[in-house]
Amino acid sequence: MAPAMSNADPHPPGPICVAALYRFARLDRCEDLRATLQDLCDARGIRGTLLLACEGINGTIAGAPDSIAHAIDHIRALPDCAELDVKLSAAATMPFERMKVRVKAEIVTMGEPGIDPRVAAGTYVAPQDWNALIADPDTVVIDTRNDYEVAIGSFEGAIDPATRSFREFPAWFRARREELLGAGRQPRVAMFCTGGIRCEKSTAFLKEEGVEQVYHLKGGILAYLEAVPERDSRWQGECYVFDQRVAIGHGLAPGSHEACAGCGRPVSAQGAADALFEAGVSCAACHGERSEEQRDALRERRRQAALATAASARPRNRGTGAKPR
Repeated sequence: MAPAMSNADPHPPGPICVAALYRFARLDRCEDLRATLQDLCDARGIRGTLLLACEGINGTIAGAPDSIAHAIDHIRALPDCAELDVKLSAAATMPFERMKVRVKAEIVTMGEPGIDPRVAAGTYVAPQDWNALIADPDTVVIDTRNDYEVAIGSFEGAIDPATRSFREFPAWFRARREELLGAGRQPRVAMFCTGGIRCEKSTAFLKEEGVEQVYHLKGGILAYLEAVPERDSRWQGECYVFDQRVAIGHGLAPGSHEACAGCGRPVSAQGAADALFEAGVSCAACHGERSEEQRDALRERRRQAALATAASARPRNRGTGAKPR
């Protein structure tokens, strides 16, 4: 089992430290900041993705523990980023292929102008208090993640919006509002996501829609799986993460899913046994989304990658200097 990492521990054990981080803050000159962060991460051997926008920073990065600690210190020195939310875990191998720092319109895309989690987010609920809140029959529990994430794990009794992207969440809520909240006294609404960032926006959105009692899991599912013992947990299944680990479980231990090379969706052992699953090409979920020509292209790409791996592993013949006969 991989060791759990606390938010306060900047030097987790294990060869690779993985940091999931975000902060809603007013950031100016994002393009200049992008270049600075890219250079810093490249110099330190850090890989992953960081998203920058006028509303803040979001991403997951991985590297040596001291390098990640240095990057976090640098980000916390930015305006209003001292309270940067960071969740650390360990990985046996590097879970990212490269480092990308990008400037976006939003650090988590909802597409609702005017939503500002800095001033209108819901009430935080600590992981240790989450069970009592969601067990209350007067609480409506909503999973704000996408359908492929919910498919491999969620909290017992949570509502799945079945959204394909976070941008669909506002329309889903507006269409289901009466069914969810009823016409009388409004119930409490508790929402959760992987690391907390989508809940910051979704709770702010509900408050803008006039919902008063809105709560969200502080630190997200990752904080819950780290802090709450499995014997006391109301979490069922695994939690999808956006790197090559694919999924994690209680104690932030590595999960049992792999990623489909064609679409990136998580694939269980049962899914890998499906007749429509083809390693490196497609899974049952995306098989019908591609033409045979597209699948052939993926097969060829996989073949070329295998050839390149075999060539790099082949011992070189240094020779004796003699000319070949």
